Amino acid sequence: MPRKAAVPTVSNGSYLQGQANGRLSSMESGQPALEGKVVLKKKVTLLRGISIIIGTIIGAGIFISPKGILKNTGSVGMSLTVWTACGILSLFGALCYAELGTCIKKSGGHYTYILEAFGPLPAFVRVWVELLIIRPAATAVISLAFGRYILEPFFMQCEIPELAIKLITAVGITLVMVLNSTSVSWSARIQMFLTFCKLVAILIIIVPGVIQLIKGETQHFKNAFAGNDASVMGLPLAFYSGMYAYSGWFYLNFVTEEVENPEKNIPLAICISMIIVTVGYVLTNVAYFTTISAGELLLSKAVAVTFAERLMGNFSLAVPVFVALSCFGSMNGGIFAVSRMFFVASREGHLPEILSMIHVRKHTPLPAVIVLHPLTMIMLFNGDLYSLLNFLSFARWLFIGLVVAGLICLRYKRPDMSRPFKVPLFIPALFSFTCLFMVALSLYSDPVNTGIGFAITLTGIPAYYLFIVWDKKPKWFRKLLGK
Repeated sequence: MPRKAAVPTVSNGSYLQGQANGRLSSMESGQPALEGKVVLKKKVTLLRGISIIIGTIIGAGIFISPKGILKNTGSVGMSLTVWTACGILSLFGALCYAELGTCIKKSGGHYTYILEAFGPLPAFVRVWVELLIIRPAATAVISLAFGRYILEPFFMQCEIPELAIKLITAVGITLVMVLNSTSVSWSARIQMFLTFCKLVAILIIIVPGVIQLIKGETQHFKNAFAGNDASVMGLPLAFYSGMYAYSGWFYLNFVTEEVENPEKNIPLAICISMIIVTVGYVLTNVAYFTTISAGELLLSKAVAVTFAERLMGNFSLAVPVFVALSCFGSMNGGIFAVSRMFFVASREGHLPEILSMIHVRKHTPLPAVIVLHPLTMIMLFNGDLYSLLNFLSFARWLFIGLVVAGLICLRYKRPDMSRPFKVPLFIPALFSFTCLFMVALSLYSDPVNTGIGFAITLTGIPAYYLFIVWDKKPKWFRKLLGK
């Protein structure tokens, strides 16, 4: 593939285009490119980094429906064990990303690490699937939960109209896009506030649960491991649900170039966040079981609301508001982080060049943020969102497993690379094996949906040769790509 020269895209130097040769450069110096570089201001402090991770991990799931794990484990004791194990396993994955973030000081997350370890084709496939399907569908799903729960207090006695949910959801999505296009600082500040709201919401559940335990409400913990035996297929599926609930620990690596002192702050932010989330998730589930039996939890549509109604009376009206704020925080954190992946992919020549531009005064990657808006709206009003997520949920773990396997590969390919933070080799080996096992399990347990997702992912291969490798494109085609 021909090498493209670095091109400044604005005469005053406020916009600069990085090298677009499909290979990272100047990794150990932390510079985005040798000849030209996009300057993103380092505005992500340790506290803001923690808020990005916690604020993106904690969405609606822990408040609405933790019953997937209980259903597949068959008992309260095994359910709590799986919640704990998934937290520890997620910490292992996060530690691997901490090492990658400190030795490859470049934004882009999964895309950047796959590009460095395995080359441009798998990296392009990753960003292709993320841009077209995964991120718009994931944003639409979490924003639908935001729309539903922000309207919940106004429709206590009747069903919420679907059109009203979608309209308020569209407003929420637009607000997040505008916020991330306007100011990095304000996005980070609001993320910190929303993270605080999430932690308050969890404490609102945990504190009454602890009081219930002190009162001796432990009847649901007697014979905690008695019940339906977990099936051979059920236990891995429970881990799959748990890992999904913890997913989001990798988002700080998408904004590495904007992190102050990344060698210190990335590992610290990841470790602190994962400890807080794991302890919070386990204690929240313990609190649920002080008041709700396993059978009642499986029947509940929104466990946190059921819990609050039994213990808090009228104050339970606040729970849907906190859930809505939690969803808004996940939307904001996801858009803030993933837009940097598109920004870096454009800078490497894998997406149209306009996406690698930043605003002259606001210093935000505005085009990379805005590109998600129409795609998300199409998903919101026309797409079968949950089917799309089922098709492609395996792709997330396939590529995360590939990233962590890439860490092992880089240990041997580039042993002299500076590694300010280094994990024992058994951690990436165990984590990458677990990810690939979950992918294999999904192929076995749901071959139709997973097969469709696999086919959608494979469309990235001809797209790579059409858009990237083919260097004799007609003039109109090159102009369409912004080249």
